[in-house]
Amino acid sequence: MNSRERTFLALKHMPSDRIPVDFWATPAVARNLEAALGRAYAQFLDDFGVDLRYIEGPAYIGPALAPGCDIWGVARAAVQAGAPGQSESYSEVTSAPLGGAGTPEEIYAYRNWPDPDMFDYTAVERQCDAILRENRVVVFMGDRLNRVAQLKPAMYLRGAENIFVDLADRPEMAEAVFGKIREFYLDYLERILRAAAGKIDIVLTGDDFGAQNGLLVGAGMWRKFIMPGFADYIGLIKSHGAIAMHHTCGSVSEIIPDMIRCRLDVLQSIQPEARGMSLAGLKEKFGGSLCFHGGISIQKTMPFGSEDDVRREVRAIADVVRQDGGYIFCTSHNIQADTPARNIVALMEAYLLYGNTT
Repeated sequence: MNSRERTFLALKHMPSDRIPVDFWATPAVARNLEAALGRAYAQFLDDFGVDLRYIEGPAYIGPALAPGCDIWGVARAAVQAGAPGQSESYSEVTSAPLGGAGTPEEIYAYRNWPDPDMFDYTAVERQCDAILRENRVVVFMGDRLNRVAQLKPAMYLRGAENIFVDLADRPEMAEAVFGKIREFYLDYLERILRAAAGKIDIVLTGDDFGAQNGLLVGAGMWRKFIMPGFADYIGLIKSHGAIAMHHTCGSVSEIIPDMIRCRLDVLQSIQPEARGMSLAGLKEKFGGSLCFHGGISIQKTMPFGSEDDVRREVRAIADVVRQDGGYIFCTSHNIQADTPARNIVALMEAYLLYGNTT
């Protein structure tokens, strides 16, 4: 059974030869693995039967960006974190360009709203074809600074404190910001899906709605301000015959029924340390209507556990999902550079060992 057959059967809650596998890691981890194992990262993915592959998507061809700024005009600075040999580089927001706006008119008049014309979509179908030739599953996610979302770009543009105050006391400001963000992403994603000519299997949107112990914004606010755009994104994805997957960190069990009402297919980043997010509990409550992706701890087990700890965690998840599918093996988020290579190898071996359903 090839990756495509296996994954699509699992997402239909039908039996396949094994649980599908995905792999999320930072670029530093990819480099560390190549050094430790003496093989190319792509070969590592093939050797361990990783079923999903991610296309790069369209290329930016718009006006030169201001130094240190992203396509939204948000200024960022590179930050290095971690011990030597285990460090990661991140882009941290240094200024929110709409932080001083006081009226919706100022939001609409902002000069740096991105335009979908700033991208070249011609390579998208070729990217899909390269993955399809290997019988893998084609996923579009985008990069960390341009992932189809609402709340995160609003936080970057307005500043976290401002957008939360907007949601509570200045709803017209929140509506203006979210409206402009959705306007861009709906057009941008439509062009990507058209360019792919039906060859993108899964679209992964990404927007963090939860913290460790609960939602970042109340469920009522989420339903009023964010749910309409969330549903619009999913509707667009499904209109092109693709599967809708959404990544969010944290504790979001309170709004999972709403996500299901929006016709979400797969919820990604099952974070076991977050309140109410054990995979067993989620499967019991929502497994008949929703599939899941992730769940192996990158906060504890992967960086700090033993190889046996990793194997036990994989086996426990396999025992929960093996009978009725609806799940893709993966960690709760990107594996970080402080994770020993031996634990990563143990993880991949355990996926294949305990994921066998025959």
